[in-house]
Amino acid sequence: MKQTYIDDKTFTGINNAENPLLLAAYENCNFVNCDFSNADFSEFIFIDCNFKVCNLSLSKISKTAFRDVKFTECKMLGLHFDECNQFGIELIFENCMLNQASFYKMKIRNQIFKNCRLLETDFTESDLIGSVFENCDLSGATFENTNLEKADFRTSFNYSIDPEINRIKKAKFALPEVLGLLNKYDLVIEK
Repeated sequence: MKQTYIDDKTFTGINNAENPLLLAAYENCNFVNCDFSNADFSEFIFIDCNFKVCNLSLSKISKTAFRDVKFTECKMLGLHFDECNQFGIELIFENCMLNQASFYKMKIRNQIFKNCRLLETDFTESDLIGSVFENCDLSGATFENTNLEKADFRTSFNYSIDPEINRIKKAKFALPEVLGLLNKYDLVIEK
């Protein structure tokens, strides 16, 4: 079956429950102020697309392809990026809420998270070499057997990363948040 191809289109104010997107390959499309919560985007393809001020919470993204896709000011609670089509995946997140998302075992080197909330997000066994976490809240985020070499956490906060079970060579941290590397020791550190 040949897949429908849609390019150079802007979708504004779509409510997926009332008007679902057509299963297709979308290239160079913009999605603005859309409610895609609980949508089923399984096997959709998004290439060079932008999502701005959209709600994608609890959407199904099994085998979904995201290639050079930017999310700005989006609510994306509980998304399982680990179920996406991993071939050529490239994502940028700015000012997004990604609480309880999963990036389990993903190879997403040089990933950019800017001004994001990543509460209880799972990065277990992910390859995040060179990734940037700029001004991100990482409360309860899970880093276990994660490759964080050369990652930048200098402006992020509320993270807890165990250096004994994660690779952090040449990763960048800043005071006072770097103390998040010592959380497991239950130390009392005074100024």
